Amino acid sequence: MSGTEQVYAVDAFERRLDAFLQERSEEARAVRVGEKETSEQAAIVARYADLFTREQLQALQEVESGAPADDRESVARLRLTCQEGIVTRELAEREDELENALLGSRVPWDGEELPLRSAQARLAVEPDYGRRDALGRATLAVSAGFNDERRALLGDRNELETDVTGVADPVARNEDEKGVRLRPILDAVDTARVESTPAFVPARDHWFGRLLGDEREETPSNAHSAWIRRLSPLESTYTKERSVEVCLATLRGMGFDLDAERGIRPDLEDRPQKSPRACVIAADPPRVVHLITRAQGGIHDYEAFLHEAGHALHYAGCDPALPLSFRRLSRDHALTEIYSFLLDSISLEPGWHAEHFGLADAVARENADGARFSNTLLFRRYSAKLGFELDFWSRFPSDGGTPDGYEVRLTAATGLRYPAVNHLADMDAGFYSADYLRAWIRSAQLRSHLRREVAMDWWRHEATGELLRGLFREGTRPTTEEVAERIGFDPLDVSPLVAELS
Repeated sequence: MSGTEQVYAVDAFERRLDAFLQERSEEARAVRVGEKETSEQAAIVARYADLFTREQLQALQEVESGAPADDRESVARLRLTCQEGIVTRELAEREDELENALLGSRVPWDGEELPLRSAQARLAVEPDYGRRDALGRATLAVSAGFNDERRALLGDRNELETDVTGVADPVARNEDEKGVRLRPILDAVDTARVESTPAFVPARDHWFGRLLGDEREETPSNAHSAWIRRLSPLESTYTKERSVEVCLATLRGMGFDLDAERGIRPDLEDRPQKSPRACVIAADPPRVVHLITRAQGGIHDYEAFLHEAGHALHYAGCDPALPLSFRRLSRDHALTEIYSFLLDSISLEPGWHAEHFGLADAVARENADGARFSNTLLFRRYSAKLGFELDFWSRFPSDGGTPDGYEVRLTAATGLRYPAVNHLADMDAGFYSADYLRAWIRSAQLRSHLRREVAMDWWRHEATGELLRGLFREGTRPTTEEVAERIGFDPLDVSPLVAELS
């Protein structure tokens, strides 16, 4: 440590960390939405390097161990963030290099060079099956060209995390950070997937036929997944132009006026380098929360907007008096995903389709069934993905990471072919798949609770908004397992989820 470096007291560390996270969030937002074509996260990390030292980590560990029970979790989240920052400090330049290389990469297509993100976005709207298949292969080839860099970064991150935490097993290390065991979650969602398979198979045959046509392959490529998720042949009903209007009206039905939420800053523009994947970046909740979508037409625009509105309302609805640890930090993302999954599930309700699109009851039910199929397909993909990732990381210390099981697991679960070469691009950090799956279980439990306590059409009632506002005020403090207990469910009770999937 040089003479200019210091170890911060908890309050001072928290204030400086807050400034660091805001700068990183705004940089991530600018790159994500296509305002910048290069990422400069490494420069931000370098400016705040004094936050992320072994001495600072030790100081926070000492405060945590001696803190009263009521304060320990707040300090623990600061400690975990410092721990992660020490690793990021070492890797930020290389991660920027990879991000910028991806942003600069081009996919040859139709005599032009498409930015990789533009090619990925075009997969959702290309109407011809054969051309979509070919574009998927071209996009995958460009993405897979970065696998060596991805694998090297994973290996170095794992080595650094082992050194910083003293825990060599990547799965055990993540379980320590989340405060939950991952194998029981996998067992629960595997049970839900198996029990709902008899209903899934005929639905898959019906919707693959309707969405992909009779000339499709027996096992189509996952290049068609974005087209499927849009329910693209129904695009004339679920137009890009009406998505914001309908979603805002839907939220008002629960008492949420998104236009009046001063902290929420929507970015709905379509830019060539804007990521096709919608997200929320909570830069300074509840004051600054960015809601980012890229509408392309089709029902997925509506689902994505409602999903991200769940995140945005959660972060913008937290008590501003909460410390940073409970406004911005969390051990995982499972809690906030509950609210996103709850709101995007409104598209599974036939009454919503009838009310906002003027559809006859039979058509509304058919379209809601299509949305349910798309949701089920995604659940099955993530349940298989968690199984692969647990195996991948369990053997990583000995084999350095191989695609074994990726293609077999995901293809069997979905009926779409997921090429093995995609396994690294498809891997989110920190077992995010487990967070999604915990939220899938919990949102089904919460819907069951709302149907019982509010009404079967819970999404039309302001009482739902009142209940959610009470949860939002707590910020990121509760765990998703604590939410389950409050509404009377065992955290791994998948019976409400199985009922919905079936």
